[in-house]
Amino acid sequence: MRILVLGGTWFLGRAVTELALARGWEVTVFNRGRSGTPPTGAQAVQGDRTVLEDIARLAGAGSWDAVVDTSASELAPRDVLAGARVLEPVAGRYVYVSTVNAYRGWPTEPLSEDSELLDGPPDADIDYGRLPADWDGPDWYYGRQKAGAERAVAAAFGEQRTVVLRPGVILGPGEYVGRLPWWLRRAARGGRMLAPGVPERSIQPVDVRDVAAFALDQAAADRGGAYNVTAPIGRETMSGFLTACVLATGGEAQLVWAPDKLLLDHGVQQWTELPLWRTSAGVWRVESTRAQATGLVCRPLSETVEDTWAWLRGGGMPVEHPRWAEHGITPEKEAMILAVLGR
Repeated sequence: MRILVLGGTWFLGRAVTELALARGWEVTVFNRGRSGTPPTGAQAVQGDRTVLEDIARLAGAGSWDAVVDTSASELAPRDVLAGARVLEPVAGRYVYVSTVNAYRGWPTEPLSEDSELLDGPPDADIDYGRLPADWDGPDWYYGRQKAGAERAVAAAFGEQRTVVLRPGVILGPGEYVGRLPWWLRRAARGGRMLAPGVPERSIQPVDVRDVAAFALDQAAADRGGAYNVTAPIGRETMSGFLTACVLATGGEAQLVWAPDKLLLDHGVQQWTELPLWRTSAGVWRVESTRAQATGLVCRPLSETVEDTWAWLRGGGMPVEHPRWAEHGITPEKEAMILAVLGR
């Protein structure tokens, strides 16, 4: 197999590249060269995806059996469309990593691959879907952009040569968002540790290496389709996740559970101040049985936790990203809520 990875130097893109090389595949990576070097053994081509001359130069390095696109999160659909059209003659298929945000019902409703997608034309610019500052309804901007990008790939490659992957939360070694690293470092500090919501609440994070494996399997398969890429509903819980964080870091922290209402009353920001905590009914109700039937295997979340802590302890450093600063409650605010809960 010869594949082109758009991205390829950090987190999911790097995991895809490393695994493809381990399988003995020939790998070309394309990026701007700002987020580290590609793994040894990969051919590197540098350029900007929004510059058609760069994409044309990349196409000249082809051909490939498949493209795996891990780096379009900040691209407008029209840029994805333009690039896909240039690559279509030199690539057999296109695996596009999208997100569950592309569904109209996320995070308020349970979802399957048959759920309605948001509007978003394949030629939309970066401003499509932006909302006025005084808007108090759901913010679908990011989801509309991703839904449009999905349609862009299909418009260039056709349905049978397009694979769309819709993960929810991806965790694991190399994470740049900061969700799991924040919990691990908080657990490592020990003491009474604020635990959000309901202990038995189901959560569905998926390991970056499992997403990479599934992406490569689809790149090698002779079919198109769309797949939700999440851990099975009900297998993992918030309690199991936080307990794994405590055990991985030495077992000194004591979990203190706070009801949702108490956290909301104290203005705790869902999803960020206490990462992975969110009360919406559909946030962790994303059906992924189609992907599982097609070969998706999700390792236990405890293994992801342990391996991420080992990566951090071994000097692992994520690529700098502004989202890192969004995550984590301040010690002062946590102490205030813990005081309300008592001992």
